[in-house]
Amino acid sequence: MTAHDQTLTARRTRVFSGESYARFARDYPERPHVLRHDLKDDDRLALDALAGLAEALPQRSVEYNRGDLPVGVDGKPGSNGLTIGETIRHIATSNSWAVLKNIEQIPEYNALLMGLLEELRPMIEATTGTMLTPQGFIFISSPNAVTPYHFDPEHNILLQLKGNKVMTQFPAGNPIYAPDEVHESYHLGGPRELPWSNDLLPGGTAFAIDPGEAVYVPVMAPHFVRNGSASSISLSITWRSEWSYAESDSRCFNGIVRKLGINPRAPGRWPASNRAKSLAYRVWRRTFRSRK
Repeated sequence: MTAHDQTLTARRTRVFSGESYARFARDYPERPHVLRHDLKDDDRLALDALAGLAEALPQRSVEYNRGDLPVGVDGKPGSNGLTIGETIRHIATSNSWAVLKNIEQIPEYNALLMGLLEELRPMIEATTGTMLTPQGFIFISSPNAVTPYHFDPEHNILLQLKGNKVMTQFPAGNPIYAPDEVHESYHLGGPRELPWSNDLLPGGTAFAIDPGEAVYVPVMAPHFVRNGSASSISLSITWRSEWSYAESDSRCFNGIVRKLGINPRAPGRWPASNRAKSLAYRVWRRTFRSRK
């Protein structure tokens, strides 16, 4: 895990509104909510610039596929048959979904990410402690594309830049929406996609966001996304906390003991610390890695 570097902040004007600061301070880290932002007309986020970014990133940092997907998929979706540059430059007609991962690997995008996070850092660190492992992801989607049902381990704010979309979120930590065994499998190296049934839909909350709006996603909150009738660009700014790492490690611990025939209790949500299981897993990991 790495700490946020305050020296890399580059923005001189605030992007989030004063009302958004108050809402974020009130609802972070467990309640999803919508924020307002003024991130627009940034040359780094133009379609051509993003195609260039995709081609500059290492292959492991680029994922793209067809966009006409169901909400639930079994494993990773298939290829769209195009290059990443073609996919993005023709996103309006390529019927695709693409994500550029860890944009902080490129200096000008690192500056963009750090500047945005610096605005929120005082509120974040007042609640969950030191901001760790800042990362950025950019999503480029064709009209009506679907991001299937899944979860993510980071604290996350998704900023809508072009087009519109609806993110439907489900309660984090509730095994109805993401069984404990699936959490454990993911943290031990499995896929992030979740089993879907239409019976789950009534438990979701739909957040419709347009350019200038953003939605906060709690750690491991299941969600899926439907794009609107125009192509879309979104920026996801994420970070970890010691709490989120302890939750992950506790899930790993539970996955290991479950293989021994034990039915462990799920980690607690914030503000539960999950410290004991987290430390136990870290000791186990160091012990077994040192034997390799």
